[in-house]
Amino acid sequence: MKFIIDDEVVLSRPLEGPLAAHITAFAKWVSEQGYARHSRCRQVLLAARFSRWLGQHAVSVRSVSYEHQARYLRSRPREVMIRSGDAAALRQFVDFLRRQGVVPIEKIPPRRLNPIEQVVQAFERYLRNERALSDAAVLNYVPFVRKFLADRFDDGPVRLSRLCAGDVVRFVRRQAPRLHLKRAKLLTSALRSFLHYARYRGEITCDLAAAVPTVANWSMPSIPRAIPADAVHRLLASINRRSPTSRRDYAILLLLARLGLRAGEVVRLKLDNIDWNVGSLRVQGKGGQHADLPLPADVGTASPGREVCDEHTSSGRAGIPNHAPELGIQAARCRQTVARIR
Repeated sequence: MKFIIDDEVVLSRPLEGPLAAHITAFAKWVSEQGYARHSRCRQVLLAARFSRWLGQHAVSVRSVSYEHQARYLRSRPREVMIRSGDAAALRQFVDFLRRQGVVPIEKIPPRRLNPIEQVVQAFERYLRNERALSDAAVLNYVPFVRKFLADRFDDGPVRLSRLCAGDVVRFVRRQAPRLHLKRAKLLTSALRSFLHYARYRGEITCDLAAAVPTVANWSMPSIPRAIPADAVHRLLASINRRSPTSRRDYAILLLLARLGLRAGEVVRLKLDNIDWNVGSLRVQGKGGQHADLPLPADVGTASPGREVCDEHTSSGRAGIPNHAPELGIQAARCRQTVARIR
């Protein structure tokens, strides 16, 4: 006998366990998020098996926790193939139940932070709230600062007033040779930012940021600084703009070439950023800064707002991916577009 859920997912046995009554609602929610059919089926199947396992172990609805998810994944039979996304899919099911009020919100006791983590988290809040740095910049800076503090203070108390120029120079000289040039530059940028922050807080009195060594960078004169105009024209002319994907790619390249936008700035474009009446484009740059740019005619004609995106998407992003969920294009997509067409 077959059991059908939401007119789509077919199971070989009926729904069982304490969460059985909520799996159909979860299947509808997953479908609304725009996931591909095979992904929807996989998530619903996991939810059904998890509910059955909970029933077999006499776990009530109000007792479900993240620990049960981990135990279920560990206890599955060997013949059941475990996929890399199963843990995330199962967590998504439980999070859905928490939002619906079916499963209580789990109270996790706050983790006690060691002295290094206390300093690192305060610095991270400063970068996000006062400097308005992007998530990518924060994620790049914080690990270097954590490693620097661990190298200097180990497990002892963190007294930034005891830092000296020698500590900074020694750390950079040890770490930089092990890193790629770009990562080494990120290391020195992170240290300068942290030392400026420590001085701003009054933890140190001298400008230790000036003591951070500069990473050697030998320029390569053989690499062109810019693409010649005729090469740009040939690149744009090579795109067959008959499908939504190719029109999106064409619009991305125009934004990069004609307006000089960064990949991240293209990603953050929304429909509301385009003023068709005035002929302008509002761009969100680094640090949350906005700039109004004139919208050239060719860019406006091929704009993602007209050619690529569906104006009724909930995200309002000016570019959408080919596969769900429809969360907008990513910066890597812009770079991949250029590499693929080139």
